[in-house]
Amino acid sequence: MPSLSTPGRTLLGRSCAAAGLLALLLTACGNDSSSSASAEVPDGWRTLETPRVSVACPPGFREQDDSRRSKHNAAAAELRADGRTVALITVQLDFTRANNAEQAAIAAEAGIQLGADVKGTDEVELSGTDDARRIDFTFEATGEGGGPAKGATVDGVILTGLDSEQETFAIRIDAQRGKLADADLKRIVDSVEVR
Repeated sequence: MPSLSTPGRTLLGRSCAAAGLLALLLTACGNDSSSSASAEVPDGWRTLETPRVSVACPPGFREQDDSRRSKHNAAAAELRADGRTVALITVQLDFTRANNAEQAAIAAEAGIQLGADVKGTDEVELSGTDDARRIDFTFEATGEGGGPAKGATVDGVILTGLDSEQETFAIRIDAQRGKLADADLKRIVDSVEVR
């Protein structure tokens, strides 16, 4: 009776094992969700579109026209309650010069309101880029400019990095505490598409 480890069978077994390993590696390499996966926009949500970045807004948010939007923002949408803006989503393009997401995050953090409490900066997966950062922070509202009432706690998130043209982008979400559900914040982040 021939042995199971004859030279022909050993070579065939090694070839099959190598082919299986190669197929597994190719499958894993081809499944890069950070740059190739499509962003998800929930049903009933609107999308803020710019030439290089898009982000979804929950129901109730209204896009600001040119007369209300800061000249620094390529797009913006606000949630209003009792005559005040209680949540705001903005998109800035080319807000600084940077070679990578870390440098963009440093510049974005410098633009946060004086006295804010920066909770941290972490890597984040955004559709269309494999190098982005998320900055979480809180600050106390001043009550000025039609924003939340003075003293209200505002939770903020900035998503930043470089687009396909190697230009910076920053998506900022500010919301008076209790006015934007954590689940909606997650959906906003998951909806970002970088081009």
